Amino acid sequence: MEQLVARRAHNPKVVGSNPTPATTQSLLIQFRRLFLYPKYKWMGLNMFTVYALYSPKYDKIYVGYTSNLEQRLLSHNKLGKKGWTIKYRPWEVVFTEEFETKKEAMKREKQLKSAKGRQYVWEQVNQKYK
Repeated sequence: MEQLVARRAHNPKVVGSNPTPATTQSLLIQFRRLFLYPKYKWMGLNMFTVYALYSPKYDKIYVGYTSNLEQRLLSHNKLGKKGWTIKYRPWEVVFTEEFETKKEAMKREKQLKSAKGRQYVWEQVNQKYK
C-alpha cells in the first residue's frame, strides 16, 4: 500500500486544498524589499539603528532600535503621549550602531539591555558627560 505524503505541495497524489506554490514566498519577500522597506543593503544603506539615549536631568538611560532615528528621537522628546521615556525628557543620543536587518538590531538591543550592556552604555555616557 502506498502512503500519501501531505507535506509536499508538488505531490499530485495528495487530495485536498491547493497549497500556494513555493515561488510565492520569494515574490512576497521581493515585494517587501522593494516597496515596504525603503532602505536595503543592495542600495548601500543600512536599515536599522540601535541607539542609547541619556537624560542628563534625571540621570537615566534608554536603549532601543528603529529604522528612522530622527523620527524616533522626536517621538521620545516631543511627540510621544505615553510610555516610560516621556517622564524623563529631554533625551540626548549617546550611542548608535547601524544594522542591515531587524533581527540583528533586535539581538544587539537585547545585548545592550543586559547588565553588561547597560554597563557599556553607562561608560559611553561617562565619557561624553562626566
